[in-house]
Amino acid sequence: RRYNAGMSTSTTKAGWRLLTHGEAHGAMNMAVDEAILHAVADGDSPPTLRFYGWNPACLSLGRAQPIADVAEERILANGWDLVRRPTGGRAILHQNELTYAVVASEDHPLMKGGVLESYRRISQALTRGLEIMGIPVEVETPQENPEHDRSNPICFEVPSAYEITVDGKKIIGSAQVRKRKTVLQHGSLPLAGDLGQICDVLSFLDDDSREQARRDLLQRASTLESLLGKQISWNQLVGTMVRGFERAHDLSFSRLDLTQGELQRVGSLLESRYENPIWTAQKPNGHADTDS
Repeated sequence: RRYNAGMSTSTTKAGWRLLTHGEAHGAMNMAVDEAILHAVADGDSPPTLRFYGWNPACLSLGRAQPIADVAEERILANGWDLVRRPTGGRAILHQNELTYAVVASEDHPLMKGGVLESYRRISQALTRGLEIMGIPVEVETPQENPEHDRSNPICFEVPSAYEITVDGKKIIGSAQVRKRKTVLQHGSLPLAGDLGQICDVLSFLDDDSREQARRDLLQRASTLESLLGKQISWNQLVGTMVRGFERAHDLSFSRLDLTQGELQRVGSLLESRYENPIWTAQKPNGHADTDS
């Protein structure tokens, strides 16, 4: 399956590439993100900011998350996809959302200083974009989560270091991986809908536990539409978030395509990983944030 790479313009002196893609299935989205990571690591592509969506809805597992967290028969019954991300973190149900991905070398000013420092800088850019829309956001400071939070399978129920909340409710969930001295961080901004649907496709001891998890999630997470009280168009939202990166870190972007090399690697990654049920079902084998 080919990816529609979209529009292209000339480069700018700043060297940052902006990719704005439409909706794709989960395996394609993850293959594209990882292909960009390798292209940046090889020096074949510039630092990249990418925005995209998902169709059909897809449950993504963190790189080291147990497949036992998933009720696979429920995913099939809903007609949704299942994919394992290259990044760490917990499960996210991707539907009706804006997803961002940032890729740059470890020594880039946006990424240097380690995982927490890069999370903080990227959060500054995301926060600025939301503030432009008039949303009074907060950024979670690093803290030790209790055992219940560390073992929770749902990303949006547990705010992590430098993740973004509004009135105590999580609004963007992010995850990161470092490979070949290059950083990929991607994350989800839910636009509308029922965030509690993720509980329908995860494993619980009984229905009471499932319903309690749904109630807990809805108390701890929110969508953009519920915060704004209105819908916002895809293009307007992307433009606003790009301005957040520009203003927070004095970056400039040019719209470009995926390269032919990236498209070829996407095909290879689809076959070897993201459309491969063995990859999706594999046992956890370490912490993705420090993968190499």
